[in-house]
Amino acid sequence: MRYAVIMAGGSGTRLWPLSRQGEPKQLLRMINGRSLLQLAFERVTAVVGPENVLVCTGAAYADEVGAQLPGLSPANLLGEPVGRDSLNAVIWPAAVLARRDEDAVVATVTADQIIEPVEEFASRLTTAFEVAEADDRALVTFGIVPTGPHTGYGYLRRGDAVEGFTDVARIAEFKEKPDADLAAQYLASGEYWWNAGMFVWRARTLLDQVRVLLPDSYAKITELAAHPERLEQIYPELYKTSVDFAVMEPVSQGRTDAHVIGVALAARWADVGSFADLHDELDQDDQGNVRQGNVVVSGSTGCLLVNADPGQSVLAVSGLRDMAVVRTADATLVCPLADSQQVKSLVAQVREHYGADLA
Repeated sequence: MRYAVIMAGGSGTRLWPLSRQGEPKQLLRMINGRSLLQLAFERVTAVVGPENVLVCTGAAYADEVGAQLPGLSPANLLGEPVGRDSLNAVIWPAAVLARRDEDAVVATVTADQIIEPVEEFASRLTTAFEVAEADDRALVTFGIVPTGPHTGYGYLRRGDAVEGFTDVARIAEFKEKPDADLAAQYLASGEYWWNAGMFVWRARTLLDQVRVLLPDSYAKITELAAHPERLEQIYPELYKTSVDFAVMEPVSQGRTDAHVIGVALAARWADVGSFADLHDELDQDDQGNVRQGNVVVSGSTGCLLVNADPGQSVLAVSGLRDMAVVRTADATLVCPLADSQQVKSLVAQVREHYGADLA
């Protein structure tokens, strides 16, 4: 049976002050009135029945996730009491599904990306399922066909092609986010894909790798799957690390009996991780400005102008170029769009000086 897991944790601090501890970016209804989580659910249910979709999110967000996804079974909503990075958001649902279905094949996707067209995603997701079903030692990942020398993404170096499939190859190496010169070299070589952070695997195959590489994590996660009533005790004790670092990279280096296979995804892929990304995704006026809420603008171009104050306030700007101005009821952010990746450091200062409630 085929299943899908949507990872919907994290706080999205680079979209502060819209995104907060209690309202992360994947739950903001900012793409034509829909959230990134809702878009992710629509994508995976083009291939997997909604009854076979799980969402792993923060326990504090569980009620809102349920409200946004009325087609999601309550039994398929897994709420993390604390965040323990992507490895545990991946292996906990895998362990749950392995107990339900020994032969479960699972797609694991994130809730904070835009991928279009959906039909292309569905076609390549189907291919990834077929690869994992044909090869029980495969951990399948998705490689986005790069459109430029982007420095904000990790990269995958391709190895030999996999026979019987189109645009499917062994992954020889995982690469961290490069500087501009190295990213240009990667692009020119034609050997690299962007690392999308999405996977397909047999649940048991993934858990087998964890048993070898992180036996303590394997023991705890299987105990949790068998005794979900112990969630509050077990989950905070899990080793905090990413799935790439803990599993995908060592497997690609031959440290277990499995191997990593990449499926090319030639689609428009946007990781909405900053206000610059958000500006590019939303409708713009003739001057390249994005305007949401009560906004008055004069003599400004290329700006993201958001007034999310629920009151009767107005945001008025004049003479700005390529800026983000974002207002909520209790905080205002002003920064160049080119520097919007740095908002995370500002949030840390807000938390230090004014408390977590404003962060």
